[in-house]
Amino acid sequence: MVVNIEATLQSVAAAIEAAERMSGQEVHSCWTGIGGNHIDGINSRGVVAVTGKNREDIREIGPDDVTRVLEAARAVVIPMDRQVLEVIPQSYIVDDQRSIQDPLNMIGVRLEAEVHIVTCSVTSAQNLIKCVNRAGFMVNDLILQSLAASRSVLIPEEKEIGVALIDLGGGTTDVLVYADGTPYSNITIPAGGSMITSDISKVKNISFETAERIKLESGCCWEALFREDDDIIVPGVGGRPAMPIPRSQLMAIIRPRMEEIFKMVKEKLDKLALSRPLGGGVVLTGGGAQLLGVAELAHYIFGLPVRVGIPLSLGGLVEEYRNSMYATAVGLVLEGNDREQKNTPERGVEVHSREKGDPSIFGKFVNWIRTEFF
Repeated sequence: MVVNIEATLQSVAAAIEAAERMSGQEVHSCWTGIGGNHIDGINSRGVVAVTGKNREDIREIGPDDVTRVLEAARAVVIPMDRQVLEVIPQSYIVDDQRSIQDPLNMIGVRLEAEVHIVTCSVTSAQNLIKCVNRAGFMVNDLILQSLAASRSVLIPEEKEIGVALIDLGGGTTDVLVYADGTPYSNITIPAGGSMITSDISKVKNISFETAERIKLESGCCWEALFREDDDIIVPGVGGRPAMPIPRSQLMAIIRPRMEEIFKMVKEKLDKLALSRPLGGGVVLTGGGAQLLGVAELAHYIFGLPVRVGIPLSLGGLVEEYRNSMYATAVGLVLEGNDREQKNTPERGVEVHSREKGDPSIFGKFVNWIRTEFF
């Protein structure tokens, strides 16, 4: 979530500038991921009568019927401070025939659609879009981050038999549950890797940056992988001598917090009315999935098969992006490409006309610099 407009737009501009230098391409727009505590999801159903415009005697389902039934399904009452981010079809029902994935050209009188609707805070979405616009770029669409991550790390078989994708982020842990090949529920836990770093920082009285570094380099949350209790040397501050920290003490701080996060996720998963157990188990991704022993701890808590989700090999800089922390970024590229191929209309990106059309003064200045000097 955006808490500082200026700092965020500078980060956006710097990231896109680096991408332009590496690719040799000029960027005008981007696909933007969104997540956080404000994300919510509900399952809904819509029903319409098949019009049968092609022939009067035979009612054949056409694209207009599918569009109408999805609009009927998304017609749910939501608070004024929220907007619909995604409407994801789960399955269709034609008359009494259930579990249909694509009803086009089928014959029927009554068409129903079961969908998963993802909503987000209007202000959070607008602040995010505003940062990208002020950096001189246009937002093609907002995409749910856990949906993007699932696009890059999950395989169709896992989605079909049921799987829980757990994105271990810095501020939140986002969960997307698939059942029968489509998203069934999305869950957000207000705890993430930053809380672990904060715990280390407070308990050991060291800076947040130092705590983050030793967590990634030497952190562990599973005893069987703990080989020897050697010391981690933490540089002193302001000329003070270096301080040794035993790895066992570091694990004693990390494991309880990771257990707490996984137990909160399990409590939410146990409340879901799934038709069958999650045969695909749990897939961990995000920066927190790099922690040593995190998969073993998750298997112990959930009692399900667990693996760390690595983005699928797509060519190019394979060694750079095949890391769980880049799952969302790679997924945004893939999902954005899919939507461009399908010519999907923009959804959820509602900004003021000046911001959506003409770039801001800062954006015009950046564009002028690029035109004149690059």
